[in-house]
Amino acid sequence: MKTLLNNIQLQLTLQRLAHQLVENHNSFSNTAIIGIQPRGILLSDRIVKMVQNIIGNNCISYGKLDITFYRDDVHTTSDIQLPSETDISFNIEGKRVILIDDVLYTGRTIRSAMDALIDFGRPAGVELLVLVDRRFSRELPIHPDYTGYTVDTILTQKVKVYWQEKDGKDEVVLIDKK
Repeated sequence: MKTLLNNIQLQLTLQRLAHQLVENHNSFSNTAIIGIQPRGILLSDRIVKMVQNIIGNNCISYGKLDITFYRDDVHTTSDIQLPSETDISFNIEGKRVILIDDVLYTGRTIRSAMDALIDFGRPAGVELLVLVDRRFSRELPIHPDYTGYTVDTILTQKVKVYWQEKDGKDEVVLIDKK
Protein backbone atom coordinates (compact mmCIF):
# COMPACT_ATOMS: atom_id res chain seq x y z
CA MET A 1 0.00 0.00 0.00
CA LYS A 2 1.28 3.43 -0.98
CA THR A 3 -0.13 6.74 0.25
CA LEU A 4 -0.95 9.06 -2.64
CA LEU A 5 -2.44 11.89 -0.55
CA ASN A 6 -2.14 12.17 3.21
CA ASN A 7 -4.59 14.17 5.32
CA ILE A 8 -2.85 17.53 4.76
CA GLN A 9 -2.32 16.96 1.03
CA LEU A 10 -5.96 15.91 0.65
CA GLN A 11 -7.21 19.08 2.36
CA LEU A 12 -4.99 21.26 0.13
CA THR A 13 -6.22 19.41 -2.96
CA LEU A 14 -9.86 19.92 -1.98
CA GLN A 15 -9.23 23.64 -1.39
CA ARG A 16 -7.59 23.95 -4.81
CA LEU A 17 -10.52 22.21 -6.52
CA ALA A 18 -13.04 24.45 -4.73
CA HIS A 19 -11.12 27.57 -5.78
CA GLN A 20 -10.97 26.38 -9.39
CA LEU A 21 -14.75 25.95 -9.38
CA VAL A 22 -15.24 29.45 -8.00
CA GLU A 23 -12.87 30.90 -10.63
CA ASN A 24 -14.92 29.30 -13.40
CA HIS A 25 -18.45 29.69 -12.01
CA ASN A 26 -18.31 32.85 -9.83
CA SER A 27 -21.62 33.09 -7.94
CA PHE A 28 -22.97 29.68 -9.04
CA SER A 29 -26.25 31.38 -10.01
CA ASN A 30 -26.58 29.18 -13.12
CA THR A 31 -24.51 26.23 -11.91
CA ALA A 32 -25.49 23.06 -10.07
CA ILE A 33 -23.22 20.59 -8.30
CA ILE A 34 -24.26 16.93 -8.34
CA GLY A 35 -22.41 14.22 -6.44
CA ILE A 36 -22.51 10.63 -7.67
CA GLN A 37 -23.64 8.05 -5.11
CA PRO A 38 -22.15 6.53 -3.08
CA ARG A 39 -18.54 7.69 -2.64
CA GLY A 40 -18.73 10.82 -4.76
CA ILE A 41 -21.12 12.26 -2.17
CA LEU A 42 -18.44 12.36 0.51
CA LEU A 43 -16.28 14.42 -1.85
CA SER A 44 -19.11 16.64 -3.12
CA ASP A 45 -20.31 17.42 0.42
CA ARG A 46 -16.90 18.82 1.23
CA ILE A 47 -16.47 20.67 -2.05
CA VAL A 48 -19.88 22.35 -1.69
CA LYS A 49 -19.06 23.51 1.87
CA MET A 50 -15.73 24.91 0.73
CA VAL A 51 -17.29 26.72 -2.24
CA GLN A 52 -19.99 28.18 0.03
CA ASN A 53 -17.30 29.45 2.41
CA ILE A 54 -15.33 31.03 -0.45
CA ILE A 55 -18.25 32.83 -2.10
CA GLY A 56 -20.29 33.43 1.06
CA ASN A 57 -23.39 31.91 -0.49
CA ASN A 58 -25.34 29.01 1.00
CA CYS A 59 -27.80 28.87 -1.91
CA ILE A 60 -25.83 26.61 -4.26
CA SER A 61 -27.97 24.07 -6.14
CA TYR A 62 -26.61 20.78 -4.84
CA GLY A 63 -27.94 17.32 -5.61
CA LYS A 64 -27.10 13.67 -5.20
CA LEU A 65 -27.46 11.17 -8.02
CA ASP A 66 -27.81 7.40 -7.81
CA ILE A 67 -26.82 5.54 -10.98
CA THR A 68 -27.44 1.95 -9.87
CA PHE A 69 -29.95 1.08 -12.59
CA TYR A 70 -28.16 3.08 -15.30
CA ARG A 71 -24.99 1.01 -15.04
CA ASP A 72 -24.21 -1.30 -17.96
CA ASP A 73 -23.21 -4.05 -15.51
CA VAL A 74 -26.34 -3.91 -13.33
CA HIS A 75 -27.59 -7.28 -14.59
CA THR A 76 -24.23 -9.09 -14.72
CA THR A 77 -24.21 -10.01 -11.04
CA SER A 78 -26.49 -12.25 -9.04
CA ASP A 79 -26.33 -9.83 -6.10
CA ILE A 80 -29.40 -7.75 -5.38
CA GLN A 81 -28.74 -4.13 -6.31
CA LEU A 82 -29.88 -1.68 -3.62
CA PRO A 83 -30.00 1.86 -4.92
CA SER A 84 -28.90 4.87 -2.92
CA GLU A 85 -30.93 8.06 -2.70
CA THR A 86 -31.26 10.45 -5.61
CA ASP A 87 -31.97 13.98 -4.42
CA ILE A 88 -32.18 16.61 -7.15
CA SER A 89 -34.80 19.07 -5.97
CA PHE A 90 -34.12 21.76 -8.57
CA ASN A 91 -34.40 22.15 -12.32
CA ILE A 92 -31.17 21.45 -14.23
CA GLU A 93 -32.63 22.63 -17.54
CA GLY A 94 -30.23 25.19 -19.02
CA LYS A 95 -27.85 25.09 -16.04
CA ARG A 96 -24.18 24.21 -16.02
CA VAL A 97 -23.84 20.96 -14.08
CA ILE A 98 -20.69 19.82 -12.31
CA LEU A 99 -20.68 16.06 -11.71
CA ILE A 100 -18.44 14.98 -8.84
CA ASP A 101 -16.98 11.53 -8.15
CA ASP A 102 -14.01 10.34 -6.14
CA VAL A 103 -12.10 8.17 -8.65
CA LEU A 104 -12.27 8.18 -12.45
CA TYR A 105 -11.27 4.74 -13.71
CA THR A 106 -12.88 3.27 -16.87
CA GLY A 107 -15.36 6.10 -17.41
CA ARG A 108 -18.39 3.80 -17.20
CA THR A 109 -19.69 5.34 -13.96
CA ILE A 110 -19.59 8.81 -15.51
CA ARG A 111 -21.37 7.60 -18.65
CA SER A 112 -24.08 6.10 -16.44
CA ALA A 113 -24.32 9.35 -14.48
CA MET A 114 -24.79 11.36 -17.67
CA ASP A 115 -27.56 8.97 -18.78
CA ALA A 116 -29.28 9.38 -15.41
CA LEU A 117 -28.80 13.15 -15.44
CA ILE A 118 -30.64 13.56 -18.74
CA ASP A 119 -33.78 12.18 -17.06
CA PHE A 120 -33.83 15.41 -15.01
CA GLY A 121 -33.59 17.77 -17.98
CA ARG A 122 -31.13 19.10 -20.50
CA PRO A 123 -28.28 21.01 -18.90
CA ALA A 124 -26.45 23.78 -20.75
CA GLY A 125 -23.25 21.83 -20.16
CA VAL A 126 -21.74 19.16 -17.96
CA GLU A 127 -18.32 19.29 -16.35
CA LEU A 128 -16.58 16.58 -14.37
CA LEU A 129 -14.63 16.97 -11.13
CA VAL A 130 -12.76 13.96 -9.75
CA LEU A 131 -10.41 13.63 -6.83
CA VAL A 132 -8.26 10.95 -8.51
CA ASP A 133 -7.87 10.28 -12.23
CA ARG A 134 -6.53 6.83 -13.19
CA ARG A 135 -5.85 8.17 -16.66
CA PHE A 136 -4.53 5.10 -18.52
CA SER A 137 -7.45 2.85 -17.53
CA ARG A 138 -10.16 4.52 -19.60
CA GLU A 139 -12.55 2.43 -21.68
CA LEU A 140 -14.66 5.42 -22.78
CA PRO A 141 -13.59 8.87 -24.04
CA ILE A 142 -14.36 10.65 -20.77
CA HIS A 143 -11.92 13.10 -19.22
CA PRO A 144 -12.23 15.32 -16.13
CA ASP A 145 -12.39 19.09 -16.25
CA TYR A 146 -11.08 19.32 -12.67
CA THR A 147 -8.63 16.79 -11.26
CA GLY A 148 -7.22 16.62 -7.76
CA TYR A 149 -4.54 13.99 -8.39
CA THR A 150 -3.51 11.93 -11.42
CA VAL A 151 -2.03 8.49 -11.01
CA ASP A 152 -0.88 5.90 -13.50
CA THR A 153 -1.90 2.43 -12.37
CA ILE A 154 -1.91 -1.14 -13.60
CA LEU A 155 -4.87 -3.52 -13.56
CA THR A 156 -3.79 -5.21 -10.32
CA GLN A 157 -3.91 -1.92 -8.42
CA LYS A 158 -6.85 -0.13 -6.80
CA VAL A 159 -7.17 3.47 -5.65
CA LYS A 160 -8.97 3.74 -2.31
CA VAL A 161 -10.19 7.05 -0.89
CA TYR A 162 -10.73 7.10 2.86
CA TRP A 163 -13.01 9.78 4.33
CA GLN A 164 -13.12 10.80 7.98
CA GLU A 165 -16.92 10.66 8.02
CA LYS A 166 -17.07 7.05 6.81
CA ASP A 167 -13.65 5.50 7.38
CA GLY A 168 -12.25 7.41 10.36
CA LYS A 169 -9.41 9.04 8.40
CA ASP A 170 -8.74 11.22 5.36
CA GLU A 171 -6.29 9.57 2.98
CA VAL A 172 -5.91 8.34 -0.60
CA VAL A 173 -3.94 5.14 -1.11
CA LEU A 174 -2.86 2.83 -3.92
CA ILE A 175 -3.37 -0.84 -3.09
CA ASP A 176 -1.98 -3.89 -4.92
CA LYS A 177 -4.88 -6.35 -5.34
CA LYS A 178 -2.73 -9.42 -6.11
